[in-house]
Amino acid sequence: MPNKHKPSAHSGVWLLAIGVIVIALLPVSIIVGTVDISPREAWHAFFAFDPGNTKHLLVREIRMPRTALAIIVGVGLGAAGVVMQAITRNPLAEPGLLGVNSGVTLTVTVAIAFFGYSSLAASMAFGFLGAGLTGTLVYALGGVWQGAGPVRLVLAGAAVNVALLASARIILVNSDTDVFDRFRTWTVGSLEGRGTELLLPTGAAVLAGFVIAYTISGALDASVLGHDLSRSLGIKPAVVLSFATAAIIFMCGAVTAAAGPISFVGLTAPFIGRALVGLRHRRLIPATALIASAVVLVADIAGRLVVPSGEIGVGIMASVIGAPVFIAIVRRRKIPQL
Repeated sequence: MPNKHKPSAHSGVWLLAIGVIVIALLPVSIIVGTVDISPREAWHAFFAFDPGNTKHLLVREIRMPRTALAIIVGVGLGAAGVVMQAITRNPLAEPGLLGVNSGVTLTVTVAIAFFGYSSLAASMAFGFLGAGLTGTLVYALGGVWQGAGPVRLVLAGAAVNVALLASARIILVNSDTDVFDRFRTWTVGSLEGRGTELLLPTGAAVLAGFVIAYTISGALDASVLGHDLSRSLGIKPAVVLSFATAAIIFMCGAVTAAAGPISFVGLTAPFIGRALVGLRHRRLIPATALIASAVVLVADIAGRLVVPSGEIGVGIMASVIGAPVFIAIVRRRKIPQL
């Protein structure tokens, strides 16, 4: 295992290789689907656009935003997973431990059941509001500024997670079939039908979270050593926890609100990232973001190919792909201590 403070000698090469893989997946995501688009047609849709050509419109209005959102979702889940594992010093932690996903779930359920909202933009707005409120509640209950450590924060997140999911289920079981059907469409995790209106708010929130995470990357290196050692290195644990929590809320909240819950990506991608580029967060965060983007793109593309007449949501496909990979990692390697 590489030294905790020394990046892998080949980490730069791996970063470049992962970036090339993501770039190579972009045209595949554009041309593959229930309606096949030839590379020539895709090229013309970019550089010789004909608004009367339905395939050009499909590329411009559906495939391009969907591909861009897949990258944004991957970046958010991957980076949030790294931060969550760092502040908890637990390689099995995932962003949902803070209860953000359950907050999004509850507010989306409320939007559908009580306000009759069915548009993706409305779900995004309510979901992100729920993420912010839930994150604030967990942060307050976790007593971060009173000197409490990450364990209390995670316990608060687990308690809030149970309460909010139970509340969402109570609303659903007392709602009509139409509400359940609309909620089911969102909760499987999907990029289908996500248009350009979601790109700016989702991208802006993920970018804000990513910048925060990258800014505290040096402090995260110290945080994984424990509270006492990090303090001796001049790190203030409460400040790091505060910024880390904000980063997770921004990234995980926006991604879940836009695409629905997507499991395993934020858990598995950091494992692969650490194996390739080492444990230094300045390299690990961008590497994991790229790896998670590739995983989401592959899951989305695979979901369009499995069922010829339709598609399977990216949330389901990410679990199908991620679970065996995670099991293989656990079986082949000793779980590393962060």
